[in-house]
Amino acid sequence: MSDLPRKALSRTAKLASLPLGAAGRATLGLGKRIGGAPAEAVFAEFQRRTADQLFAVLGELKGGAMKFGQMLSLMESAMPEELAAPYRATLTKLQDSAPPMPASTVHTILSRELGKRWRDRFEEFDDVPAAAASIGQVHRGRLKDGREVAVKLQYPGAAEALRSDLRQLGRFARTIGAVVPGLEVKPLVAELQERIGEELDYDREAQAQQQYADAFKDHPEFVVPRVIKHSPTVIVSEWIEGRPLSSYITEGTKEERDAIGLKYVRFMFSGPKYAGLLHSDPHPGNFRVMADGRLGVVDFGLCARLPDGLPPAIGRLLRISLKGDGEAVRDGLKAEGFIKPRMEIDPEQLMDYLAPFAEPAREETFQFSRAWMRAQANRTGDFRSPNASLALRLNLPPSYLLIHRVWIGGIAVLSQLEAEAPFRTVLEELLPGFTDG
Repeated sequence: MSDLPRKALSRTAKLASLPLGAAGRATLGLGKRIGGAPAEAVFAEFQRRTADQLFAVLGELKGGAMKFGQMLSLMESAMPEELAAPYRATLTKLQDSAPPMPASTVHTILSRELGKRWRDRFEEFDDVPAAAASIGQVHRGRLKDGREVAVKLQYPGAAEALRSDLRQLGRFARTIGAVVPGLEVKPLVAELQERIGEELDYDREAQAQQQYADAFKDHPEFVVPRVIKHSPTVIVSEWIEGRPLSSYITEGTKEERDAIGLKYVRFMFSGPKYAGLLHSDPHPGNFRVMADGRLGVVDFGLCARLPDGLPPAIGRLLRISLKGDGEAVRDGLKAEGFIKPRMEIDPEQLMDYLAPFAEPAREETFQFSRAWMRAQANRTGDFRSPNASLALRLNLPPSYLLIHRVWIGGIAVLSQLEAEAPFRTVLEELLPGFTDG
């Protein structure tokens, strides 16, 4: 495989194999039941094999399919536990790994982007990638001046593959939704389609990364690697060594998970205030815990540009909601475009819907958990409930799209960590409008 599998027909066939493969395993399971196998054992085997195929297909394709898989792995905390458990380990792999490009392809890209004598810049360069993800992979190297660097290369054909995958995933949304129950597939695909251009532009990513690196230079809590050189498809930046955040989800002590969760939240809210940017890809694969306890952050391909920081309306409305003034919250949401002008919303129902979103800010210390996350997903996912019908009536203004993504995705990560910490103090320090008045 010299690059991404680019032929639309080939990629479509692979994606189509997900629902077809699930149907085949369901038929096989029926046969085992007729043969007398226990229902629980058949169900568990079905889920395990489906998870294996999901990783194999999405991981091999990379592109939009891989990015979609990463988003699924982030949101598994909202799935019912009996369905989430078989997928968890498999989907978590998608946060950090994918089949690599051959060395010959890597060398061709570097010759084109850094010049034919690119090796003269390096004392060492490892042809085996240190990490591989949705649209690119990272190699470790050492420059002539001794600096350890990360060399991030975009897969050939990434743009074409992304667009092809997302078209096909949109068509298969209903059947893929059956493979991974409990998640709305169409909104995930739509969000990815909105952001294709930004994630493919490595020059834009390098600018955002350096902006963060400048803002957090010598910071006691965060490490952002500085950019050394970049082009539209290659970024060379400082290497940072650390343990993946995802490993703490499965193996960390409570003390470690609580501390990491608090730093994670502080980083997300610090970016807009100090760098004028919001890191908008919150999945655990983008975070490393350094030996000195600081949180290392990578992958700045998706960032919201917020030169004036987060909108003060967010903190102001959160503060008002904690006081229970439903009419003021409704009027504020109308002013920000969340409620269309002629739409009538009952203030009490609105407050009931928003209560869980404000819950982490109500107490001095809050405990996130998968059970809590699932409860919130059920509140808005059951179309028989008033909360679900209200959610469908609310609007999401374009200026809040990435903020909303980070808010929901960040809560999902905190729920996976089962983190308990004084998150309210972070809001008091870093969320504009929260302490006003």
